[in-house]
Amino acid sequence: MHTWLIPAIVAVMAVAIAYVAYRSKLAAAQKQIDEDRAEAAQIRESAAEQVEAERRELKLAAKEEALKLREQVEAEVKSERDELGKTKRRLEEREDRIERMTTEMDNRSQNLRNREEEMERQEQRGEELLAEQERELQRVAGMTRPEARQMLLAQVEDEITQDANQLVRQTMAKAEEEADRKANEIIAWASVVPLPSDDMKGRIIGREGRNIRAFEQATGVDLIVDDTPEAVVLSGFDPVRREVARMALTTLISDGRIHPGRIEESVERAREEIEEKMKVAGEQATFETGVSGLHPELVRLLGKLVFRTSYGQNVLKHSIEVAHLAGAMAGECGARVAIARRAGLLHDIGKAVDYERDGSHALIGMEIARSRQEPEAVVHAIAAHHEEVPMESVEAFLVQAADAISAARPGARRETLESYLKRLEGLESIAKSFQGVDKCYAIQAGRELRVMVKPDRVDDREAHRLAKEMAERIQGEMEYPGQIRVTVIRETRAVEYAQ
Repeated sequence: MHTWLIPAIVAVMAVAIAYVAYRSKLAAAQKQIDEDRAEAAQIRESAAEQVEAERRELKLAAKEEALKLREQVEAEVKSERDELGKTKRRLEEREDRIERMTTEMDNRSQNLRNREEEMERQEQRGEELLAEQERELQRVAGMTRPEARQMLLAQVEDEITQDANQLVRQTMAKAEEEADRKANEIIAWASVVPLPSDDMKGRIIGREGRNIRAFEQATGVDLIVDDTPEAVVLSGFDPVRREVARMALTTLISDGRIHPGRIEESVERAREEIEEKMKVAGEQATFETGVSGLHPELVRLLGKLVFRTSYGQNVLKHSIEVAHLAGAMAGECGARVAIARRAGLLHDIGKAVDYERDGSHALIGMEIARSRQEPEAVVHAIAAHHEEVPMESVEAFLVQAADAISAARPGARRETLESYLKRLEGLESIAKSFQGVDKCYAIQAGRELRVMVKPDRVDDREAHRLAKEMAERIQGEMEYPGQIRVTVIRETRAVEYAQ
């Protein structure tokens, strides 16, 4: 056998074996590829299903988010509509007030024109009467024309003076009544709140006035933001509401966070603090005066007077002083000390709510005390301390006297003794400068000027003119709190003796 044949056979067999191995590996690789393709297809299907599920979840979440956003937008739109509605109503109310004021001014103008026309008619009538009587006198009495004119002028002048004085008295009475009514309608008290800078005014007003509307609605007080540098004004009749508003606004300014929610929280917190202060002040007043057994509401109203002033005098301190004075005087004259002291403490209780009710504070206080089962003697003294009902007890006189002493003493109402005496001297000096004045007295702590005139030099018509001129001089030349009443008294006495 040839030696080369064996290696050839071995080589062929090796090639065959290698080919078989290759085919086997190729088949295994093809199988693995098929398995991988199947697994890849399965993964793709699973991924597609997962993507579809996630897409549905995202779509659902987007719908929910859109729904929430829509509800939020609708809520904001509703809030804006409500605020616009409130703003519209406020504007309508202001327009109504302006229209009423305009109508009232037109009526006043018409009344003035009517009065002018009436005066012109009276003047024309006087001239016609003068001419007619002049002719008649010349015909009947044979008087000269200058003599008749002089007599008729005196007569017509007297008639016109009487009519004019009567018209002046009616006009002054109506003006006083109108002034009292307007004084109750116009906001009488105001508090100024300082600001760190004028930039704070914009934050107080808020976007489209949202903050200032929320503040006024929560407090019941008008917030006036004007050109006053670094300050705003709180205006309202109720001193307690005004104090609540002042405390709340001060807190908001110092905190810096001003929005409707924060405003409500600050106002509520300030209201609670004020209520606590009123309770403590009322209890302290009863303890200081030794008055016990008061109804809790009376104690609260007493504490409310700590925020009320009269001519600069704190009403609660004034009430405590009246209680002490009335009790001391009652002890000296043998009257009922407990009744006098109790009535003195409660005599101005009506001032705690007189801006909410019609009527004088004395009669309002009487109703409050009676509804809280106070003794009838106390109720009567409260009602009678300004002589609005007849006095029927010694204690009522004592409370009235104590009230006058507390209010009239120098220094009680933000006035030093020197300025007090100077004001009294100034009033009497003005009165004495008029012709026909006999005596004059400045009384009621300078709140009234009482003038006695000589009856032979000043008649009744002249007395009214004198009072008016004195009031004008006082108003133009002097400075004083509140108002001063000028009373001119003309008295004629006839005295005879029987022997």
